[in-house]
Amino acid sequence: MSGGGPSRDATRRTSGVLQAIVPEAAPLDLRILGRTLLHAALVGLGAGIIGALFFAGLELVQRVLLELLCGYVPLRAHGEKFLPNLSDLHFRPWLLWAVPALGALAGGWLTTRFAPECRGGGGDAAIEAFHHQGGFVRRRVLWVKGVASMLTLGSGGSGGREGPTMHIGAALGSLVAEVLRVGARERRILLVAGIAAGMSAVFRTPLGAALLAVEVLYRDDFESDALIPAVLASVVAYSVVISIFGEETLFAHAPKYAFIPLHLPLYGILAVLVAFLAAGFVAMLRWVQRASARVAVPVWARPGAGGLALGVIATPLIILVGSYVGVPGQGLGVLGGGYGAAQLAVTGSQWVPEGTWVTVGLLLLLCLGKMIASSLTIGSGGSAGDFAPSLVIGALFGGAFGRFVALVLQDPRIDPGAFALVGMGTFYGGIAHVPLSSLVLVCELAGSYDLLVPLMLAEGIAFVLLRRRSLYPAQQISRRESPAHRDTGALDVLGGFRVGEVIAKDRPYVTLEPRTPAAEVMRRIAEVPEQDVFPVLGVEGRMVGMVTAEAVRILAGQTDVLPLTIAADIMQPAATVRLDDTLRTATEVILKNGLPEVLVVDTQARLAGIIGESEIAQVYLRATQKTEA
Repeated sequence: MSGGGPSRDATRRTSGVLQAIVPEAAPLDLRILGRTLLHAALVGLGAGIIGALFFAGLELVQRVLLELLCGYVPLRAHGEKFLPNLSDLHFRPWLLWAVPALGALAGGWLTTRFAPECRGGGGDAAIEAFHHQGGFVRRRVLWVKGVASMLTLGSGGSGGREGPTMHIGAALGSLVAEVLRVGARERRILLVAGIAAGMSAVFRTPLGAALLAVEVLYRDDFESDALIPAVLASVVAYSVVISIFGEETLFAHAPKYAFIPLHLPLYGILAVLVAFLAAGFVAMLRWVQRASARVAVPVWARPGAGGLALGVIATPLIILVGSYVGVPGQGLGVLGGGYGAAQLAVTGSQWVPEGTWVTVGLLLLLCLGKMIASSLTIGSGGSAGDFAPSLVIGALFGGAFGRFVALVLQDPRIDPGAFALVGMGTFYGGIAHVPLSSLVLVCELAGSYDLLVPLMLAEGIAFVLLRRRSLYPAQQISRRESPAHRDTGALDVLGGFRVGEVIAKDRPYVTLEPRTPAAEVMRRIAEVPEQDVFPVLGVEGRMVGMVTAEAVRILAGQTDVLPLTIAADIMQPAATVRLDDTLRTATEVILKNGLPEVLVVDTQARLAGIIGESEIAQVYLRATQKTEA
């Protein structure tokens, strides 16, 4: 055995040549999928618990810093109520302008000191981890992102809960994968499941959250392998949260929205205007990011500077509008997530009578204020999500547009709340390139699919107009461009060739019988150092198994049992492909079994030859060189 065994180093089992061309090419088989679903359920359970704690913690911080300290009452949506309302609060605007700066400053120091990747919204960081980090997110993100976001949002930072929980969910998925020691492919799937679960936990739209998680990674594609795990994790997280806080949609809405075909052109016009507004928001956000990078202050202090600018701009607006409507200190949705402002756009408010131009102007003013406030918070590196501001800005503009056309056309069938919901989905769906998931999100929020057709029209228009704008720079165009799927092109090439066209007809190879003594096995193998997999043939030459060179190498060190061993004792199920299989299939079998070569059989399960990674690599290189030429 000295001539053959040692020359076959065990590292040859890594199939290094093919892994360099097509890493992780084999599809997820059913056994692995079943295991992944169990892991995804664990991710969903953890995300549900963490999401509930995050929501409750954020409300408590907000109660102390904004309500008790500043006397500022945030404007909340229908389903956001967690703590009872306070009365007899004394509004202190001289404190309100400084508190957002202090909270953002503390959050900025925390993220800079422990996890710089936690700066900003969180959604883009999760996408970056999927494409460029093999699905790995550091464990510390779980607590750093949570605490920093509580400090930033709880002190009035203009951002949402969903971006942070998407990042926290991604970190949880990565942690579960690390603890259970799964491969990089399953780790990425669990990361996507974590994104869905984190989103579902705080937004309460389980289907929309699952679709968003697989759609937001790409501009023109889906991460289809992760869809079912994302759905399961989303459902589990949603179930945990509603068990604690109750089953209630985030927004109150009309029981029914009538579909009137004559109003479709109005929705089309809304989509065009929303697309321009969304492009302006992205431009404003990027400008603040560039300006913040040029400010001569330490990195950890930049969120504080953004918070200070936010307080200086937002406080006069709150005083002005609050005095006009007679409720000083009442939140307008400029600070915090702003879902209360979106609620105002959907259902109206008792402050201002419906059917007046004042309402249109108020909504447009709040829309502009929210754009500026969110850009200052997120663009300066504050730990606050960009998902909620996108929805709120779209809802405010859509609500203003709906009231505008109702006043101009004097059509009593126009429901401004429908335009607010369509604007909400169109704004985020357009700049995040997630038309399908944002459509489902809005339908879940509306409690029906009455707005399905207007949403489809508006989403399609915005998707086309915003092709060159994206809220998430880490987003890839499609799976083919993603570093996580470099194997796609190679597999397409290999799918055009058959195994029978490639195997060498005259290649000599050694075969064994089940009762071949171990000493004879070792002698035969030593004669063919270029062969690594040895077929074991039974009656009529049919394949019954195989012996690998590595198994023989291990056996060679066990001299006490060697005389009593036959080939059947070290035989294992044969890794085979058929003559009419493609090289893509052969590649997947090689990588799945971790072998340098596999056996080829005919339709009668008889040995027809052997094909290895070197033959496949040669075919791939010839094909790609010919294509380039």
